[in-house]
Amino acid sequence: MTDTKVEIGKQLIAFLPNMRRFGFSLTRSQDKADDLVQAACERALSRADGFEPGTRFDAWIFRIMRNLWIDQIRRNRTAGPQDDIDAQADLVGAEGEREVHARMELAEVARAIVDLPQEQREILVLVCGEDMAYKDVASLLDIPIGTVMSRLARARKKLAEVAGIKPRAGRSVGRNDGQGQ
Repeated sequence: MTDTKVEIGKQLIAFLPNMRRFGFSLTRSQDKADDLVQAACERALSRADGFEPGTRFDAWIFRIMRNLWIDQIRRNRTAGPQDDIDAQADLVGAEGEREVHARMELAEVARAIVDLPQEQREILVLVCGEDMAYKDVASLLDIPIGTVMSRLARARKKLAEVAGIKPRAGRSVGRNDGQGQ
């Protein structure tokens, strides 16, 4: 292996948790996300020469993952519908009413995230989960920064509604109230 591939391999290993989170936000399935991460690792290693040192590794690998996912969606459209037979995790062994309620609320928010439109979900994960700056997300997705901000605002508003969080009294409702772009 070349030095570039070895260095990319080391970065991939360190970045696997981030890749799995982003993969899940795209696929809505941990198994599919793991497959996407594996494919992205293979693609990154086979095209290691395409990574320019000094640029953001996370943006490069997220773009690879996103492009692979878009390709998969296109392939699936010609294959027809498929049923997901993954079983839901049970709450067996959970003790205490508070813990059960917390898990139920968390599951409800997780379902709300999964139900968000793709463009809102991926921005939510990149900004809130991966702590990427708006301008970096805009560059990665090749969209205006205002679009990033409005999609994120709509995603946050939807999640707040599902979680039963109401805006504080006296809070001004501006452009980021979900009515923007």
